[in-house]
Amino acid sequence: MSSRTSSLSRRQFLSRTGAAAAAVTVAPSAILGGARRISPNEKLNIAFIGCGGRGGANLGGLGGENVVALCDVDTRRAGKAFQRHPKAKTFTDFRKMLDAVENQIDAVAVSTPDHTHAVACMDAIRRGKHTYCEKPLAHSVWEVRSLMAAARKHKVVTQLGNQGHSSTAIRMFCEWIWDGAIGNVHTVHAGCGAVHCRINDLPKRAETHDVPEQLDWNLWLGPVKERPYHPMYLPGAWRAWAPFGTGTIGDWICHVVDPTFWALDLGSPSSVLTEAQTDWDPVKHADTFPAGWTVTYEFPAKKSRPPVTLIFHCGKTHIPRPKELEDGRKVTQTGAVVFGDKGTIMHGSHGAGGVRIIPEAKMQEYGKHLPEKKIPRVPNHHADFLQAVREQRHAGSDFALYGGPLTELALLGIIGLRVPGKKLAWDARNMKFTNCPEANAYLKPEFRQGWTL
Repeated sequence: MSSRTSSLSRRQFLSRTGAAAAAVTVAPSAILGGARRISPNEKLNIAFIGCGGRGGANLGGLGGENVVALCDVDTRRAGKAFQRHPKAKTFTDFRKMLDAVENQIDAVAVSTPDHTHAVACMDAIRRGKHTYCEKPLAHSVWEVRSLMAAARKHKVVTQLGNQGHSSTAIRMFCEWIWDGAIGNVHTVHAGCGAVHCRINDLPKRAETHDVPEQLDWNLWLGPVKERPYHPMYLPGAWRAWAPFGTGTIGDWICHVVDPTFWALDLGSPSSVLTEAQTDWDPVKHADTFPAGWTVTYEFPAKKSRPPVTLIFHCGKTHIPRPKELEDGRKVTQTGAVVFGDKGTIMHGSHGAGGVRIIPEAKMQEYGKHLPEKKIPRVPNHHADFLQAVREQRHAGSDFALYGGPLTELALLGIIGLRVPGKKLAWDARNMKFTNCPEANAYLKPEFRQGWTL
């Protein structure tokens, strides 16, 4: 009996686990029915919150439907979108937009900076609108949990914008893991080399700058404590500033940990340990992030899966080179290396791009007996969302079932920066750290007056 045949019972279990996960992506296993039913040939009416950057990409992916309204606090950044959709109503305040077009739309796409994801998504969900949101889902664990609960209550279709979740490569990765291609996975090194550290810019916060005429700074701040405008915060640069963004880990964990999270059904970790590898003071530098840092997560055994350790590497702290990698080949610095007791897989970002067993000789051998496809393929992430709305089923990165728990990993790691070097015991069910009361203070932010979920 071959080793692959002898491990059949384990693979059968993993296949059943995988099939259940795959059902979230494509099967109408749970009829949602929280909004009006859309016929197969009918176009959705969509409102967009945030039109620059990722907002432009989402307009491209969803813009084949009816674009009813566009909202952006920066009219200069939104200018091209406004021009391309002259029939759409335009706004700077998403709350006023939703009040005005609530009865005219079926869905909302949110592409704002991280700190306003939750307030925008919640407003849309409570109105019974299907919601697509850029990753990470929110800026705090409490916000994530609140959105998960709201999505369940209002029975709308939701989709987190981790585009690689709809790729063919991530499905291949899951199928290989469930097939036992590298045995039982025990350790994962993932990360991204992007540096979101602005320690050297902290003194600039005392500078005075005029707010650009095209920008509504008060609306841009949203629920965050008021502070003076500074051009170093936007556009785009907000990701490196902790009041607004979630750094390297918030930007990339939903891309590079997604394959392992799905394939192993990781769920919530039992512990989180954040360590700064470069200059870092959790008080003096709290407004930004270290240049290099790691987060180590421990996941307990689950059903037949053994415990798993996941180490996420941020910025100047890189994924270590696996011994199996051939000379001349570079280890991925935006992706993951996945270690099993029978082999190793390396892949890139956005849904396990370039996924391969290493060394190449093992990939070639495994390639002769690839497993059957267990997860139906989808055209792309936007198409999966639109089809889910029409079929009244969950999309692949549904807030409550998948996108929320995946985002939560990043946010737990960021909280660890406030107590670096301390291993935090995480009680996911009760949403608290059991050994560090001071860390619990960071689970729920204090919103500025006039803003609420």
